[in-house]
Amino acid sequence: MILAPLRARLLANGRRTAAGQDIDPYPVVKLFAPGSSATWLLKEIDPYEWDRAFGLCDLGLGSPELGYVSLSELAACRTHAGLLIELDRHFRATGPLSEYANEARRLGRIVA
Repeated sequence: MILAPLRARLLANGRRTAAGQDIDPYPVVKLFAPGSSATWLLKEIDPYEWDRAFGLCDLGLGSPELGYVSLSELAACRTHAGLLIELDRHFRATGPLSEYANEARRLGRIVA
């Protein structure tokens, strides 16, 4: 689901966080559920638990939040139409994750 170069960037951010750095990087990937408003903007992967990613998560219920998500669970998820979660290959972040989180809280959804 996540291409190798993007996974490497997510892991690099995770290593910085694990080393105690207080970072607010741009989101590296945007995942979405086709046909729904569920969206994930991920900034890092835990370097000790490669299935665990951190980012802004929005299940389309009006309350996006920062938190951890299991990559294997996302890869196994299917929408009501039976579609898999997809990587937005055209996504290019324009600011740090905190800016996306602030806007998402204000609007009740991720806009990216």
